[in-house]
Amino acid sequence: MGVISPIQYSEWATPVVPVIKKDGSVRLWGDFKVTLNPAICVDHYPLPRIEDLFASLAGGQLFSKLDLSNAYLQMPVAQESRKLLTISTQKGLFCYNRLPFGIAPAPALFQKAMDQVLLGIPNTHCYLDDILITGRNDAEHLKTLDQVLTRLEKYGLKLQCEKCEFFKQSLEFLGHYIDATGLHKSPEKIKAIMEAPTPTNVSQLRSFLGMINYYGRFIPNLASVLNPLNTLLCKEKKWYWSVACEQSFRKAKDLLTSPAVLTHYDPELPIRLACDASPYGVGAVISHLCPNGEEKPIAFASRTLSRAERNYAQIEREALSIIFGIRKFHQYLYGRRFTLLTDHQPLTAILSPNRSIPSMAAARMQRWALLLAAHDYVLEYKKAAHHANADGLSRLPLPVTHTEKMDTVDVFYANQVATLPVSNAEIKRGNLTDSTLSSVLDMVSSGRFPKSKDVPTDLLPFVTRRHELSVVQGCLMWGSRVIVPPKLRQRVLADLHIGHPGVVRMKHLARSYVWWPGIDGQIKLQSKSCQVSAYPKCSLSCTTSPMDLANSSLGKDSCGFCWSL
Repeated sequence: MGVISPIQYSEWATPVVPVIKKDGSVRLWGDFKVTLNPAICVDHYPLPRIEDLFASLAGGQLFSKLDLSNAYLQMPVAQESRKLLTISTQKGLFCYNRLPFGIAPAPALFQKAMDQVLLGIPNTHCYLDDILITGRNDAEHLKTLDQVLTRLEKYGLKLQCEKCEFFKQSLEFLGHYIDATGLHKSPEKIKAIMEAPTPTNVSQLRSFLGMINYYGRFIPNLASVLNPLNTLLCKEKKWYWSVACEQSFRKAKDLLTSPAVLTHYDPELPIRLACDASPYGVGAVISHLCPNGEEKPIAFASRTLSRAERNYAQIEREALSIIFGIRKFHQYLYGRRFTLLTDHQPLTAILSPNRSIPSMAAARMQRWALLLAAHDYVLEYKKAAHHANADGLSRLPLPVTHTEKMDTVDVFYANQVATLPVSNAEIKRGNLTDSTLSSVLDMVSSGRFPKSKDVPTDLLPFVTRRHELSVVQGCLMWGSRVIVPPKLRQRVLADLHIGHPGVVRMKHLARSYVWWPGIDGQIKLQSKSCQVSAYPKCSLSCTTSPMDLANSSLGKDSCGFCWSL
C-alpha cells in the first residue's frame, strides 16, 4: 500500500506509540501531539453535527452502513509534506506517504474529501469513515447503494467488508440503533454505563456524566436526577459523595434502561416546541403531532442557568427557555411554521407574533422578541399540569460550562445607576426594607401577580406594568428606568433639579433614568418649591426701529457685501 517509506534525515522525528485494536492486533501510530501538532495550521472544516444527521433520516425503511478500511491511510499526502510526518523507530526513520491518524487536521481534511466524493447522492450520510444509506423501498435503496459504491470505486476507496451491513431494517450508527420508527439507545453502550463503578473524584464523575448525557435526548427527567452529581462539579464545592449522590448515581442508571424511542424528524408533520424554566434551569422538547393526534418527541434538551441568569425575573427565565429551545433546535425550525408552547401566560401578551412588544419591556425581552421575529410560529399557552416534559427538564437540568460574562442589560443598568445620586447597594437595601417594593420584587421574581381586582392600592401601579418589570442585580426596573425606593426619592429629585430646570426639563431627565408611582406630581412640587425657579425671569422685549442704511457711509458697501453672499 506504500503507507510509509524510509528516510535518511528529517527535522521532525515523532516517537511511535503502540495501540491495541479491538481484534487484538497492534497498530503503531506517531505521537504527533508532542511534535507536529503544536506547530501545524489546523483546517477548521466542520464535522457534521450528529443531531443534523439524525434529523435527515425521515422516511427510511431500509438501512445500509459502509465502513472504510484504514480510512485516513487511503488519503495520499503531498510530497513536500511527507518529511513533516516522520516517525522514529528502532529500524530508523520513516515518513508517511498517506494521512496518518493523530495529526490535528486529519478529521477535517478527511471529512472534506468524503463530502466531495459523495456530493449529490441522495439519502446518504457520512461521518468521517462511516457512511449511512437509507431508502423508502428496495428499489430506491438499491439505486442509492449502487451510486455510492460506484463513486467509491471511482476514487479508489476500499471498504472493510466485515464491518459493512446491507439492507437492514435496524442497525447501529454513531452509538444509536436506527430503524423505521426512530432512534433507540445502543444496548452495548448502556451495558458499559450500567457497569461503571462509583466515581471517587471529579474526573471520574465527569466521565460518567459524559456517558449519561450522550443519551440525555432520550430521557425527559434525567436532569432532575443528576442535580446532586452536578453540584459536585462546582469548583468551590468540596468533594463529598453523600447518600443523595449515591441515589442519584443509581437512579440515573435505572432511567437508561427505559424503552424510550425518539421519532425521526419528518418535514411533512406539524412541529411543536415546548419550553419551560425553573429557578435553576431551562428545558425544551421538540415533537411531532402525528395524524392520529399522538405527540411523539424528536429530542429533549436542557441546561443549567448561570449565576446571572438565576437572578432574572421569572418571566425573563421563561422567555430565556424559549430562546434556548429555538437555538438548540434551529435546524428543525428555521423556515418552517411551528407551534410554541409555554406554561407562562404573560408571555403570550409579550412574545405573540401578532402583537408588538410593549415599548417599556425590559431590554433583553425586546432583544429576544426581535430574534423570534425571524421565525414563523404560533404561541400557545399550556397549563403546567399538561406541560410535564419541558417542566421536568428544567427542574434540575444537565450541566453546562458557562463562560461568565456581563450581560448587555447589566452593562446598561450599571451605566444607568452610575448617573444616579444613589448607589446600587442603597437601591437594593431600600427595596428590601420597603414593604411595597419587597412584595413587588417577590412577584416579579416568581412571576405570580394577583388579579387586578384583589390588588392593594399601593401595588396597583406595579401590577398594571407587570409585563414590563424586571430585576437586574437585585434592583427593580421598569423598562430601562430604575425604580427608586421611597427613602431615596428626595435625593433623586434634588439631583434632577440641579441647575434649577423647569418642570418639563425635569420630567425629560427623569424619563431617561428613574420612575416611581406619582413621580410627575412630585417633580411639579419640587419645581414650585424652588425660589430660584419661581423668581420671575427678566423681559427681553424692547422697542425696535428701522435702521437707515441709505444715509450711512457703509450702506452701499454693506448691501453689496450682502448680495455677494
